Formats: sequence, C-alpha cells, structure tokens
Amino acid sequence: MSTQPQQPDPVPEGAVTEPEQEQDLPAPGAAEARGAGGEGPGPDAAGGPAVGAADEQAAEQAAALAELDDRWRRALADLENLRKRHARELERERAAERARTAAALLPVIDNLELALSHAEADPGSIVEGVKAIHDQAVATLARLGYERQSETGVPFDPARHEVVGVVEDPEAEPGTVVQVLRPGYGDPGHQLRPVAVAVAKRE
Repeated sequence: MSTQPQQPDPVPEGAVTEPEQEQDLPAPGAAEARGAGGEGPGPDAAGGPAVGAADEQAAEQAAALAELDDRWRRALADLENLRKRHARELERERAAERARTAAALLPVIDNLELALSHAEADPGSIVEGVKAIHDQAVATLARLGYERQSETGVPFDPARHEVVGVVEDPEAEPGTVVQVLRPGYGDPGHQLRPVAVAVAKRE
C-alpha cells in the first residue's frame, strides 16, 4: 500500500470555493504589554501600588518639612521675645541704679544749698560748710563702692595710677609716688578714674 499523501480533489472549473479562515494577528504593542509569563500588564504598567506608595511617601516628607518649618519659626519667635524681655529688664536695672546713685547725692545738694543760704549771714561759716559737704560726698562715693585713693610714698602701680609728671626727689625711691595731683576713686577693675600722680625719677 502506498504511503504518499492524498492529493485534494481537483476543483471543477467554475465552482466557487469557500474563503480560507483568516488567522487572528496580535494587536500592536500587545506583546510588550504582557508580563513575563504571558499574562496581562504588570502592576507598574498603569501606575499601580508602587506609584501610590511614592505619593504617600512624598506627602509624609512634605508634612515633616512643614512641621520642622513651624518649629523653626516658633523658636525664632521665642528667641526674639527673650531678647526683648532681656533688653527691658536691663534697662529697668540701669534706671534703678541711676535712681539709687542720684538719691545718694541728694543730701549733698541739700547741704550745699543750706551752706549757700547761710553764706551772707556768716561768711566765715561757708568754709566749714564746704568741708563738711566735701566729706559727705566722699563718703557717698565710698558707699557706692568707689573709695578715694590719694596715697603718696607708694610704688607706682599702672593699674591705679596715671603719671602726669616726673620730679627729682633724692629722698624717694625711683618710681615712687611723691605727689597726688588729682585723687582717684575705686579699686583696679572697679574704678571711676585713676589717681593722677607725679613720680620720682631715676638719677
């Protein structure tokens, strides 16, 4: 028996043949849209869960930045309020100190006015009155922390003395204060003014 494939029967001339069934072709881009297993598009193809997670993370970061900005602005406001409060307190302390100093000088002014009122009636008493007022003023400065400095015969101290002259004095050691030209008030580091002195020079 022959094994050759059978040939189709010849189509009679003029007979109408049925059209062959067309094979469906894949749509353009369908292969790219399929997953590795031949399934539909993956989760990232249409902005799935990964895009949503990124948006959520961006929102959290924006909220954190907004909170930090708010904290920074609040800290700046607190610092500015603290600076203003400190300035007000400092000004109050300065005003109070000026008032205490002025109040301490009021008795000196009162005694000066009293001495001047008696000057015409008893001119000789004005000298005693001025001396008493001088002593009162010096005592007032001492109470404020500025004692009078007018010593002689002490070594020159640049922290306390200001040299305004040099004299020859054979009885004094060189560099010794031999004359006070203007008294000073206060100690080194807390001084209204230094003592203006003349010192002995070296021969």
